[in-house]
Amino acid sequence: MGPAHWDDVEWSRNAKGELDAEWQFLGRAAGTAGVGVNRVRVAPGKLPTPPHSHGASEEAYFVLAGSGLAWQDEDVHEVRVGDCVIQVADHHEHTFVAGPDGLEYLVYGTRHPTEIGWLPRSRAIRIGWPWVEGRDDDPWEVEATGPALEVGEPKPRPTNIVNVDEVELGRDRHQTWAGFDGTELAGIAWEQIAPGQMGSVPHCHSEEEEIFVILGGSATLHLWPSPLRAERGAEREEHALRPGHVVARPPGTGVSHHFVAGDDGCTMLVYGTRRPNDMCFYPRSNKISWRGLGVIGRIEHVPYWDGETDE
Repeated sequence: MGPAHWDDVEWSRNAKGELDAEWQFLGRAAGTAGVGVNRVRVAPGKLPTPPHSHGASEEAYFVLAGSGLAWQDEDVHEVRVGDCVIQVADHHEHTFVAGPDGLEYLVYGTRHPTEIGWLPRSRAIRIGWPWVEGRDDDPWEVEATGPALEVGEPKPRPTNIVNVDEVELGRDRHQTWAGFDGTELAGIAWEQIAPGQMGSVPHCHSEEEEIFVILGGSATLHLWPSPLRAERGAEREEHALRPGHVVARPPGTGVSHHFVAGDDGCTMLVYGTRRPNDMCFYPRSNKISWRGLGVIGRIEHVPYWDGETDE
C-alpha cells in the first residue's frame, strides 16, 4: 500500500461531557498491521479520553500544536509543541487536558489481541474490544455524568515527558535525529534529512514494523522489491511526500524502502517496533542483519528455482 495523506483521512468526533476530541485513524489509512497511529485534536479545556491505562499496549504521544496538561496518576504536567510523552504498558493512568487554544497530537500504539484497558473512574475494564463489568452501557457515558476531572497546579515534568529541544541530537551521514528514551516495545524519534540527501539506506524487516509521518519539507519514498519479486516482474516505485504524509512499512513485505529529501530537506517522525527475532535485508549490498544475535552477513543471491526439479 502506498502512502496516505491526512488531508484525505476522515475525522471522527467523540464528544460526551468533558470529553471532546476528533480523531483521524492514520495508521489504518496507511496500511499498518500490528501498530497504529492516530491524529487527535482536543477541544479547548476538554479531555480526549477518560483517564486510563493499558495492560499490554505501549503509547507514544507527540504534540503537533496547541498546549495543555498531561494528566497522569492524579498529577498534571504542562505540555507544548514538540513534546513527546511515553506511556509504557501497565504503568501510569493517563490522559490530557487541552489548553485554551486546544491540543493536537499524534499517538502511536502497539496492538495486542489480549490487551486489557482500565478506566478507574467508571471502573470499566476492556478486554480486546468488549467492555466487561456485567453491564452493556458505554463507560464513556458514565464518565460524562460524573464530576469533572480534578486538575491541580502543574508539577515538574517527569522523565517520560520531554521536548525535542531537550534531547541531545545524534548525527550520522546525512541525518540528524532526536531519539526519545523510555519506550520498551517500540522506538520513536524526530529526524531530519539534509536537502537532496538519502536518509537510512534501503532496507526491509521480517518482523519489525515502521511508520513515518512527514512533518516538514519534502521527500521521495523509494520502494525496492526483493530480488525474487523483481525476477517475477515487480518494479521499483517512487512516491512524492509532503507534510502530512504517513508511510507504513509492515513486516514481511519483501519490499525495501528509503527516503531522499527534497531541496528544502525533510523532517519526519520515525516509529518502529523492537523485535529480537527480526531480520533486516539490505538490497544494495545483499547483507542481512540478525538483530537478536548482533550478526550481519552477506548473501549470494541464487534464483529461487535454481537446483529445483519436478521430481
